[in-house]
This record gives sequence, C-alpha cells and structure tokens, in this order.
Amino acid sequence: MNIKKAAGKETITIAGAGPVGALLAVVLGRYGYDVNLFESRPDSRLHSIYQGKSINIALSDRGWLALESVGISDKIKSNAIAMKKRVIHALDGSLTEQAYGKEGQAIWSVSRSGVNEALLTLAEAEPTVNTYFEQRLSVVNFDNACATFTHDKNHHEVLADYLFGADGAYSKVRRLAQETPRFSYSQSYMPQCYIELNIPANDDKTGDERFKMEKEALHIWPRKDFMLIALPNPDGTFTCTLFLNFESANNNDVSFTSLITKAEVTEFFHENFPDAMHLLENPIDEFMQKSANPLFLVNIDPWVINNKVALIGDAAHAMVPFYGQGMNCGFEDCRELGQLVEQYQGNWTAIFPAYQKARKKNADAITELAKRNFIEMSELSGDPSFLLQKKIEAKFHDLYPKLWTPLYSMVTFSPYLSYADALSIGDQQKKVMQTLMVDLMQMPDIEHCWQDDFVYKKMHTLVMASPLAEANKVTK
Repeated sequence: MNIKKAAGKETITIAGAGPVGALLAVVLGRYGYDVNLFESRPDSRLHSIYQGKSINIALSDRGWLALESVGISDKIKSNAIAMKKRVIHALDGSLTEQAYGKEGQAIWSVSRSGVNEALLTLAEAEPTVNTYFEQRLSVVNFDNACATFTHDKNHHEVLADYLFGADGAYSKVRRLAQETPRFSYSQSYMPQCYIELNIPANDDKTGDERFKMEKEALHIWPRKDFMLIALPNPDGTFTCTLFLNFESANNNDVSFTSLITKAEVTEFFHENFPDAMHLLENPIDEFMQKSANPLFLVNIDPWVINNKVALIGDAAHAMVPFYGQGMNCGFEDCRELGQLVEQYQGNWTAIFPAYQKARKKNADAITELAKRNFIEMSELSGDPSFLLQKKIEAKFHDLYPKLWTPLYSMVTFSPYLSYADALSIGDQQKKVMQTLMVDLMQMPDIEHCWQDDFVYKKMHTLVMASPLAEANKVTK
C-alpha cells in the first residue's frame, strides 16, 4: 500500500473508522475530498469485534439530525427501540415511571455495531472514499499531515493535506499530539467504574413478549453511590451496566475492590437488586470474572494543530456516559464541521479555527452535564421530592413552552440549541427551582396540590425576575 495525494484534489486521512470516523468520511467525501479511512481493528462486517463491549447505545435528536443529513436515519431507526421513559426500580421492588419528554419524544436504543457498519457501507459507496482495516497508526507528522500505518510489520506512509483523529477515547493521534509544543492535556477518572451484565430474552416467546421488562424504557436501579441500568435490544435482551465505586471511601462503602469473595458479591446483589436477580444472567459469576472498566474524562487544547491535524469525537472530548450524549456529540461534530466546510468554501485555514471555537465550548458543557447527571440517575431519580420537581417543571413547560424547557429536553430533544446554552439556561433554572421547592416542600399537602394554579403563578413570578426571561426573549 502506497497512498499518495490525488492530483488536483485535497486528500484527507481519517484515523479511526468507528461511527464518528465513518460518518466524517461520508460528510467529507460528499464535499469532494479524497478520503482515506483507516481502522486498526478488523472490519466488523466480516469479523466480530464488539464482544465485551456495549451492545447498544443511546441516540437522541442531535445524533439523528446528523444521520438525517447523510440520509441514513430511517435505516438506522428501523432497527432501533424507542425508550420513552425511565423506569425506576426501588429497593422494595416498586416501580416509578418518568417520561423523558412530551408525547412522541424518546431516546433510542441502537446497536453500536449496526450503526458503525451501516455508516461504513455508506462511506464506501462514496467514490472518493477508501477504507483500510487492520492498519495501526504509528507516526503523525503534525506539520504536513503525513502519517505512517503498520500492517503485518509493514510500514506504509500515507500523504495527505489534512488528518483527523477520530480514534476514540484512547486516541493514538491525541497521544502523539502530546509531543507537540503548547498542547495541553489532562485526564481525570471518575470514582465509579463499570462492568456489563445481561438480561436474556424469553426464548420461548415471540414479539414483545420476549422482553422480560418494559421494552420502551431505560431501566434504572438507583442506589445513591451506585446504580444498575438496563437498555433494551431488538432481540429481546437487555444490556445492563453496573456502575460502582472502584475503591471504598470508608470501611462501610461497597466497591469493586471491597467485594472480593463470592459470598460478598452474592450478598451485595441480593441486598441491592433483589427484583433483578431472577432477570440477570449469572450476575455473580460475571462480576467475579470481569475486570472493572474505568470511566474517565479528557480535556485538551487545542483540538487543531498547525491547521493540519484535528481531533474529533471521543478523541477530542471523551466524557462519562451518564447523559447518553457521547456519540450524539461526536455526530454533531461531524454535521457542524460539514456546515463550516460549506460556509468557508473549503478554506481550511478558516474552517479549523471556527471548528475549534464552535465545538470546544459545547463539548466542555456536555462533559460537565454528564458528570452531574450521575447524581440525578443514581440518587435523585428515586427521590420523591425530585420526581415532584420534575412533574412541576413539565407542567410549567406545557403552560409556558417559550419560557421554560426542562434541561433534559434542551440537551436531548433540542438539536439546534447548543450544549453551552443548555448548560447556562439550566443553571438559571436550577436556582429558580431551588427557591420554589424550598417554599413548596414546607406545605404538608404539596404532593396532592402541586397542580394548583398558585404553584405556577409563583414559579412564573420567579422566572420573570430571573435572567431566564431575557434568555428566552420573553417580556411581561
């Protein structure tokens, strides 16, 4: 393999053919660039490479908008499951439901491999896109975008005008960039780690009866410092993830390091997830056999080096999964980059700085929101006063849709609103709700009269006295 720049056309190398890299190849290919897409792993359409990784991921409106822009959303959605609500599993086995949005709004459980493979096939249909598998990146020249890939101990130099690192949270392009001047990089670990478990399908059933729990829902077992979640798969199974601290903060806390013996693990599951034990497939043995996977965040600056090499997707902004926005954010990177290519008519000395300016602040915002959302999922989602607050917010939104959109809906169902703006507005909303709930929770019967007019008149007064009125361009 000896790839040279095509005469008369700008050539772009993309390192990483996961979902973001494949979508980026489609976007750039359709703007007429010669694109060479490289992946270190085998082609997943020919080899199973997703074993041990999440079977499914959550896609919401930002991701769908990006897929719509390349004409593949309908194909992906035909094999997806709409999750319209959270189902909260309390310790006593009781269930509480919380809708994600209005009627018809949902986040979608989709196959990670299915999305990736559909995008790869779409990329290969572009006449100017070429894909190469089992090619391990070893060298990047950040001055001229030249890269070296290795296959079977053979080294191949690939020339290009520009290079994108779309190679995920453990990005090799990013690691090599750390050797360049004035490149700032930090990595921080969350206290929690995770392992994946499984709820099998009812093999003796057909249709929706194959699902052992509510199909169109994301299931959460919130236990304050830890939680179990489950997402449905089209085959009737659920992919489950246990999030638990890696180490104990004190002797009374459970953690991956404190649960050593089979007896301890058995007691932990039966005490904390009793209603899930008849659903999960060998949770005790799976816990004993698996190593806990870390959750970490990266913060880098700049994303673009010498206007020649850029990072995108998790390579630029790896985040924790608690808002389900990692891939959505990466897809949005690709869509907005395409808009910049069009806006600046292919002038990359203008495109790259605009890309960095637009996307970095938004990636920082959703990274912060994702960290915060662990508390909501693991602790607050099972708290009656928090659930009451969410009901009040939803009704106020129905009454004054231009004045108030819940933070979750801004992030998940408002793809044209930036993450940064959602964070800013959400912080103002939090102050309003803290003031309101302090007053309301002093009322002994608030659980029965929360829908009364006085609640929403008071909330309207608080909102109009806050920066939210100006932010939403609402006048009295």
